[in-house]
Amino acid sequence: MALDVEGLATQMLGAALPILKKNAQNARSFARVEFAKIAQTIVSIADQLATGEINQQQAVLLLSMQTSASRNVLLTLQGLALLAVEEAINAALGVVKTVVNTAVGFSLIA
Repeated sequence: MALDVEGLATQMLGAALPILKKNAQNARSFARVEFAKIAQTIVSIADQLATGEINQQQAVLLLSMQTSASRNVLLTLQGLALLAVEEAINAALGVVKTVVNTAVGFSLIA
């Protein structure tokens, strides 16, 4: 099953934006870029898994690295608390969890 970066990013943004809007007015543009990065990472991971370039452990690590980088970017926004960022990222990953895990064949997103 092929994953679509734009589709994943749009779903993630839709889930996370209401949470982020509660905490920062300018979150939309930053969130859009960061969730596009996460979506691109997920698609890249799926492609690399499919070709055998990486294993499941490396896939989990790659996703963790990107979510950590995105978390740090979103935390720089004034007034955005760590809990709000965690809630937004968890909501974003939650809406694509089933399709991503099905596509890669294991629980990449817990």
